[in-house]
Amino acid sequence: MKLISAVIRLFWMPITLVAGQLFSGAAVTTGPSARSLLTQAVLADGVVEKERLLKELVGYEDEIVEQVLGAWRGGAVFLYETNQSRIPFLLDTQSDTNGNAKGIRIEDGRFIELTAGSPAWFTPSELTPADADSSLRKAIKTTLDLYSLGHANPKLKLAAIVKLGQEQNANYLPHFQKRLQIETTPESRRALLEAIALTRTIDSDMKTRVAAIMDLGALRSLNSISLLRTMDDSARKDPGRFDPETTRALHHTRLTIENYMWWGNLWGTLFRGLSLSAVLLVAALGLAITFGLMGIINMAHGEFMMIGAYTTYVTQGCFDKWFGGTALGLNTYFPVAIVASFVVAALAGLLMERGIIQFLYRRPLESLLATWGVSLLLQQVFRHTFGAANVQVSSPSWLSGSWVLSDVPLAYNRLFVVLFAASTVLGVYLLLTRTSLGLLIRAVMQNRAMASCLGVKTSHVNMMTFALGSGLAGTAGACLSQIGNVGPSLGQSYIVDCFMVVVLGGIGNTLGTVSASLGVGVTDQILQPWLGAVMGKITVLAAIILFLQWRPAGLFATRSRSLD
Repeated sequence: MKLISAVIRLFWMPITLVAGQLFSGAAVTTGPSARSLLTQAVLADGVVEKERLLKELVGYEDEIVEQVLGAWRGGAVFLYETNQSRIPFLLDTQSDTNGNAKGIRIEDGRFIELTAGSPAWFTPSELTPADADSSLRKAIKTTLDLYSLGHANPKLKLAAIVKLGQEQNANYLPHFQKRLQIETTPESRRALLEAIALTRTIDSDMKTRVAAIMDLGALRSLNSISLLRTMDDSARKDPGRFDPETTRALHHTRLTIENYMWWGNLWGTLFRGLSLSAVLLVAALGLAITFGLMGIINMAHGEFMMIGAYTTYVTQGCFDKWFGGTALGLNTYFPVAIVASFVVAALAGLLMERGIIQFLYRRPLESLLATWGVSLLLQQVFRHTFGAANVQVSSPSWLSGSWVLSDVPLAYNRLFVVLFAASTVLGVYLLLTRTSLGLLIRAVMQNRAMASCLGVKTSHVNMMTFALGSGLAGTAGACLSQIGNVGPSLGQSYIVDCFMVVVLGGIGNTLGTVSASLGVGVTDQILQPWLGAVMGKITVLAAIILFLQWRPAGLFATRSRSLD
């Protein structure tokens, strides 16, 4: 047994040493450790020596560098002086009831001890911070910024590169070039190239300066456009400020990037219009079916969207209560919310059809007034229940963020809405063409009297169709909760657009609804930046009215055997 324990100790000691290095968080370097350099920097005499040691810390990727330098800059690094030495330390984040805290040595991360096994407790108000004048704090800030070039968090690293590049400090060039040699992330490499070019635009050598300006144009550097505009405007006002080559390069690069930005804004606007069209499409599909089947002008259709949006909000609250706000609840609630929105809105539509609509068939004016009254009633009910202010619906993590394509951000939630709308159109098409319910719906739409004579229970078809249309509006509201505001007036913002889509596409025609929703949504988003939200909608409405004067039946007229 003694032999076995001796062998275990023999192999255990190097294993623990290696594990300590792996989990210490320090980068592998050939020089002294980050903790040792930090200790030397705090104890060094004179600002010059401190700044020299700070510069050596730039190459380290140990988290302790950021922690200690941030504390030092804020006056939270202290010195514990004994008869033999001075020990730089930080205060532990945990304190006792009197506000005293233990001191953590910077050099090795252990607690300062008065005697073996007895840690020292310090009162923060009685401690004197380590020296840090304005010049030294500036050097610490520079070191922290350069340290962030190798930050483990990609977003923080990218932000640090962009920030340092904007400063155009020639002293940063060696650090940018050194980092570029080891950087593997495409986004960070591009940002480093951009930072290098930005810094070289103020170089005294004309060829270097012109090459850097042209590099910014080749990179389509959006971060440099403000600087380039300033320099180009200055060159125009004062022709002698720059040499002719630099002036030409400035103007050419500025036009290149501005043209790239124009196209990026256009594609971004088209994408936002596409996502708006997707919401309108899902909402208008149900309206097109019910309007085409029953001839009911349902002014409460927008409120069914509101019901779906608020159902999503309630589902989110239930998941938050059941799962305590964990990632499981936040990431799984939305698929359940879509199904719940469809069911709740369909039940509300079924109740409305059985309670009101069935008595108003072939009476369009009365149905319009009745459904308008229902819409006002629903708005007040939800305003009284949830309040007049908008409610907050959070997106799950898999719908957060954007996919950036050529500097055009494509939000994941909007991409989801577009894909969901496409799948909904496919589902409705299969329902209408591949199921018995779809056959009955199409038969009643084409000739209600003949379908009734053949034994079709048109009242049941009306009921199921109205529930289907209301459920589709509910799912549209669920999708809208991810890209817009959820409030009692949500439905009123989209009901007019939905009716425009239905009338423009052709009443009861699915293909026409798809085409009209794309036209209305995209055109609205294109016109809004130029004319404003109100004038943009007015312009779209006026264009639709003029178009209907030419084609009263819409883009695609629905064929019917009815003699009415």
